[in-house]
Amino acid sequence: MSDFSHINEQGRAKMVDITDKKITSRTAIARSSILVNEEIYTKITDKQIGKGDVLSVAQVAGIMAAKQTSNIIPMCHPLPLSGVNIQFDWEQEEDQFALVITVEAKTKGSTGVEMEALTAATATALTVYDMCKAVDKGMVIGQTYLVEKTGGKSGVYRREN
Repeated sequence: MSDFSHINEQGRAKMVDITDKKITSRTAIARSSILVNEEIYTKITDKQIGKGDVLSVAQVAGIMAAKQTSNIIPMCHPLPLSGVNIQFDWEQEEDQFALVITVEAKTKGSTGVEMEALTAATATALTVYDMCKAVDKGMVIGQTYLVEKTGGKSGVYRREN
């Protein structure tokens, strides 16, 4: 069983011991998206959604999710985040619009911030869905993935398209 980092000698779950890992600056960039129709796109950009400013609320939700990652991912270490930034970009895809969500999370510590960035991207997309579902429940949350990570023993990772 010792080949698995999250399994103890009895074959049960454990949190990995990072006590002896080097403290380094670490960053992670994650991306997600949500596909909406033209009506929702227009209402979001014109701030006409009944629940309020969708992008502002979603941004705060994403940051809050990053801060709470260790509470919802069982073996995730709680991290002192030094920064979380969320950016939005629109891309038109035929008769629909994709809101692309990019999250950058930073820390200085003994383990990476990939899970925090991925959790923030997902929660941001879910919040957009929640705020817009009264207009159209047919929105589609797209792939969520790690774009890049730096720091730590494994060094730099950059996704190739």
